[in-house]
Amino acid sequence: MAATASSYSITMRLHTAPDHGVVGTVATGLAAAGGIVTAIDVAESSHDRLVVDVTCSAADEVHSRQLVEVVGDIDGVEVHKVSDRTFLIHLGGKIEVSSKVPLRTRDDLSMAYTPGVGRVSMALHANPDDVPRLTVKGNSVAVVTDGSAVLGLGNIGPGAALPVMEGKAALFKKFADIDAWPICLASQDTDEIVRAVEMIAPGFGGINLEDIAAPRCFEIEARLRESLDIPVFHDDQHGTAIVVLAALTNALRVVGKEIEQARIVVAGAGAAGSAIVSLLLAAGAGEVLVWDREGVLCRDDSALSAAKLDLAGRTNQHLRRGDLHQALDGADVFIGVSGPGVLNPEWIRSMAADPIVFALANPDPEIDPAVAARFATVVASGRSDYPNQINNVLAFPGVFRGLLDARASHITTEMLLRAAEAIAHVVTDDELHPSFIIPSVFHPDVPKAVAAAISGKPLT
Repeated sequence: MAATASSYSITMRLHTAPDHGVVGTVATGLAAAGGIVTAIDVAESSHDRLVVDVTCSAADEVHSRQLVEVVGDIDGVEVHKVSDRTFLIHLGGKIEVSSKVPLRTRDDLSMAYTPGVGRVSMALHANPDDVPRLTVKGNSVAVVTDGSAVLGLGNIGPGAALPVMEGKAALFKKFADIDAWPICLASQDTDEIVRAVEMIAPGFGGINLEDIAAPRCFEIEARLRESLDIPVFHDDQHGTAIVVLAALTNALRVVGKEIEQARIVVAGAGAAGSAIVSLLLAAGAGEVLVWDREGVLCRDDSALSAAKLDLAGRTNQHLRRGDLHQALDGADVFIGVSGPGVLNPEWIRSMAADPIVFALANPDPEIDPAVAARFATVVASGRSDYPNQINNVLAFPGVFRGLLDARASHITTEMLLRAAEAIAHVVTDDELHPSFIIPSVFHPDVPKAVAAAISGKPLT
């Protein structure tokens, strides 16, 4: 049975015979079926029945339905209602707008709104540089998507992307006290997206591009960086790259290797792969190979797309050819941002001593992390149920906190390198271990350290 997960947690309301022993039978039945019972509450008790709420975790949707069937088959038990707890927390959305100032009296209204607000508007008309100081702009970020590459779900559109963007906004607030707003655009036309973001930009201090498919995302980001006077950050590219570099920095510390001498194979030439390669090269990586469906990318392959040809031109200096197995022969590091199951466990044996494997495809990685750990010295993944989770939450809240604090107009590669270094050094020498190369997303020092690295202001 696969491991259970809280994201597949259900609550069953049961009507049972007035026998508290039935509750134990339910718990035993669920455990035997692979469910993890996390709560049992008797909601009502009378002479003719009990009303019991049972909460348990399942492995997936199919497993959750099986657990319901198991309980329903117990004598004296009726499954009255089943609630999916993940859907429950999304009812009505996950974020809201609240006022920072009291609005209880006429005086309050006269200052916060008309007529007082008119004085502030005219002052900003005369001095536009004060807009970030006197409005929400100074602490706000637009989380912009077209819904074309949402998580591992593909092109599901802007409406279906909204819960993800809401979640992103909630994370901004939780980890960096930034007011972020989900902007889901009903277009996948590059020109329209660029123009839409340009038109809403006056109300924001930064733009976080999210879940926009490659190669369109490259042009959108480049054009917006050119046209806007606020920083533009594509998290699927640069957030991922920052955290990967931070984790790799510490993984190399574990195995006693230097990035300049390491041979690194990156599987996947999309948005994340491209940004990872760029940041690795900026950090001084010696030899990098990129593998995609065409094989190892090589600059003399005229059949490659423009984006992949650009990657090939900056990597693979020895013009190697071949498949992923051949690319990994003698390699020190594998970084996967491609798809499930592309890495055969036996291929890790052909890598250099103390191999490092980052299998980051979501929701299903290139190799099961538990299997990879039998062959590799250090293993990381995007999953929360294994050690060394590579999670963008480690980067983007602190990155934007630093950008907003510095009133930055753009973001540089040097900032990205400093952010990666800051995350890496949150893990102390005493803590560093093959199963602990990256701090928890809940570590309070992470967003502060990243913000200070971005803004140049000291950590407080």
